[in-house]
Parts: sequence; C-alpha cells; structure tokens
Amino acid sequence: MARINDNYTKLPGSYLFSDIAKRVTAFTAANPDRSIIRLGIGDVTRPLAPTVIEALHTAVDEQAVAATFRGYGPELGYDFLRQKIVDVHYGRLGVKIATDEIFVSDGAKSDTGNIGDIFAADSVVAVCDPVYPVYVDTNAMSGRAGNYQSSGHWDRVHYLNCSQENGFVPEIPGPGDPVPELIYLCFPNNPTGATISAIDLKEWVDYARRHGSVIFYDAAYEAFITEDLPHSIFEIEGARECAIEFCSFSKTAGFTGIRLGFTVIPKELKINGVVLNSLWNRRQSTKFNGASYLTQRAGEAIYSEQGQREIRETIAYYQNNATIIREGLLAMGWSVFGGKNAPYIWLKTPQNLSSWDFFDLLLNKAGVVGTPGSGFGPAGEGYFRLTAFGSTDNTNMAIERIRTLF
Repeated sequence: MARINDNYTKLPGSYLFSDIAKRVTAFTAANPDRSIIRLGIGDVTRPLAPTVIEALHTAVDEQAVAATFRGYGPELGYDFLRQKIVDVHYGRLGVKIATDEIFVSDGAKSDTGNIGDIFAADSVVAVCDPVYPVYVDTNAMSGRAGNYQSSGHWDRVHYLNCSQENGFVPEIPGPGDPVPELIYLCFPNNPTGATISAIDLKEWVDYARRHGSVIFYDAAYEAFITEDLPHSIFEIEGARECAIEFCSFSKTAGFTGIRLGFTVIPKELKINGVVLNSLWNRRQSTKFNGASYLTQRAGEAIYSEQGQREIRETIAYYQNNATIIREGLLAMGWSVFGGKNAPYIWLKTPQNLSSWDFFDLLLNKAGVVGTPGSGFGPAGEGYFRLTAFGSTDNTNMAIERIRTLF
C-alpha cells in the first residue's frame, strides 16, 4: 500500500491566505451588493511597464519564427538576464557577483521553500516571529520543524522574537539559546515592514560565520528602500561566506502574474568543504526546467534605462499608498509600523481586539480586507497587516471607511 508523507498531516488545516479567501467569499455571497477593498494579500495591481510589454511582444514574435524559436532554455537562466542582474542590480550597489552565482527561477517563494532540499533533514532552523508562513510550512513538510504545538509554534523551530520593543528586528541568540544552522531573515520585512541597519545585519553575518550557520536572506522588497539601508546582504563584509539571497521581480516590477525571481549563492559558501552553489545547481538542474524565455526577456527589459524609470514610477505609486495608510492611521492615534521603505503597514489592533476579530470587523462593517497578524505566528496576535498594492483611490477609500468605523 502507498504511504503518504506524514509531515503534511501535521500542518495546520489550511494556508493563511486560503482562510482569508474563504471568509471573503462567504461575505460576498451573502452581501453581493457590498463593495470590497482588498488590502490583504500582497498582490500588485498596476499594469506591467510599457518596456516590459514591448519585450514580451518581441519574444512572442520570436517564437513564431524557426530561426529565433527557443525551446528548453538553460535551467539556471539565460546569460542575457544573469549578466543584467550582475551589471545593473548589483552593480548599483557596488556588489560583485558572478553570473554563475545567480540562479533564475519562477519566484522567491519557490526558492525560499525549496532551498531546504540541500540541507540536512534535522537541521536546526530559526525564523522571525511573526514570520512569512512559507518559511515554516516548507520546513514542516520536510520534517525539519517537528510537531505543531497548541501554542502555534513548531517544536523544532527556534523563534526569534520580533516585537514592538525591539523594533521588530530579531536579536542575536544568547549564550543559552540553541544555535540555529539555518536562519531566515527578510528585510524589508513581510509582514511587519521593519528594516534592518547595516550594523545590525553585520552582527547576524558575524554570528553566522562564528557558528557555521547559513543565512537565508529574503530581499524581495528591497526596491522599496529609500533611506540609507542595505538592499542586499552582500553589501555586508563576510556575507559571501555565510548567506544565500533571494530576490523577486514580483514587487519590483509587478511580475506576480508572470513569475520571475533569482537566488544568489556565492561560491565561497561551503559546508565541510562542500560548495553549496554546486549543490543548488544540481538540485535545480534535476527538478526545474528554468523560467520561460518570454519571462526572462521581460525581466531583462526592466534593467534598461527606460525600464528602470518605469518601474521606479510604479514603486513610487505604491510608496505613496503606504504613506496614505500610515499617516491616516497615525492620525487616528493608532500604533502603526512599517510603511516606510516597505509596502506593508503593521498596526496594533485597536480596542484590544484579537487579530481575527479585527479582520471580521473590518470585513463586515467596512468592506476592507487585511491580514490578521496571528496568521504570521504567535507574536503577530493583536496586530494586523495592510498592503500598499491597491489603487490610490481604493486606498483613500479604505482609510476613510476605517476612520468612519472608529
């Protein structure tokens, strides 16, 4: 008889955003005339940049001609895109990355979820709390997280407290704490919108090097940074020896629907003499056939001068939405975090409401959808996430509805 992977049966009943979708669907079915403003899931709403659309059309036309038709591409990404990432993305930061240290994929979510394949199944994992659920759930699927507890924690995951008191930036584990082998960091952070300074990030790099740990650095939202903060962990001395970086075109250029990202694994990163770059190369070559040619040509287009101008305009649009939400809620006297250098606004729920009670109140009374903080881990209870990815008109309307409600 076939057997299942029992680790899947240990997972909570459903994924956070599936739970939200079910509640919203039930509400709209019961209230078909009520309008809904969605500021919950981090999906973009602005159209792709004209330069990207032009590149897509050109690539489609190439597929119609035998001389320019492309079938299977290189699993790790076309050189035309990898070289642009080296020259433009990292070049602007003064960071030296080789093209064969870049692995193009269908998105950072896939890579952050799959990266555990090349590490031991009993590795000690550390995550921020609150945390992006994919980091924890994918480790649980592999058996690395252990068993799910009634507290909302997994018994083999080390949770790094990210609280209002420490600015939602995790503190280095103390002498009596478990030493994590794998450390997930995301800055600008999802869900809290917190950022990390170069000094604090250097402490994490130094810690990882001392203990032989590997940092998984999710830089999916670095394009929203406007202040003097690190955009890449590789701006930090020593990071090439202890870090893997994940980047996404989804929020940078609106590619949530066409899917594109990349992961950087420096060749200096080794465990017991084994080069992790080679292991990930082997994994991807076996399990992944590469992102599509069309998508990679679209990705290449954002690195042109015109493409950079166009995506900056779109990012500025969302940054303005974040300001509207942040300032609107602050004017109500609420405790609000994020919204600067990040597209997420993290707020303390008013009137001591639980995260889900606040969700239901906003949905049922204001027709506004956000994300309950408790869905990101126990430390998220009593908090709530709103995103800046809606239209400006809807963002203004949402704040007005919330203001009227309270």
